[in-house]
Amino acid sequence: QVQLVESGGGLVQAGDSLRLSCAASGRTFSNYAMSWFRQAPGKEREFVAAISWSGGNTEYTTSVKGRFTISRDNAKNTVYLQMNSLKPEDTAVYYCAARGDWRTGYYSHSKNGYDYWGQGTQVTVSS
Repeated sequence: QVQLVESGGGLVQAGDSLRLSCAASGRTFSNYAMSWFRQAPGKEREFVAAISWSGGNTEYTTSVKGRFTISRDNAKNTVYLQMNSLKPEDTAVYYCAARGDWRTGYYSHSKNGYDYWGQGTQVTVSS
C-alpha cells in the first residue's frame, strides 16, 4: 500500500502562484511514477502533469504547459506541483496519483491507469 497526502492548496488571485506537495508513505516511492490530476465541479477528473520514476521525464496537459512544473524528491518521498500564473479556470480539487513500475509507460491520461490516490487539495483562483 502507498498512502498519499496532498497539501498546499488555497484561495489565491489570478496571476498568483501556489506549490502543491504530495507526501508518500508505504512502499518504495521511487517504484512509482507520479501524476497530478484535477477535478472541477461538475467535470471529469483530468490529467494535469506526470513525472517518471527518476524524475527525468515529465508530461503536461496543454493548458498548463509553461505555467506548471512537476518535480519530485525521492529522498523526501514527495512530489510537487509548482503552479504559476494561475487562472480562474485552474480552480479544482487537485489529486496526486501513483503509477506502479509494472505498468507500461510512466503516465496515463486515464484515472484508471493509477494504483493509489490522495484525498485531494482544493485550489481556488479568483478573478
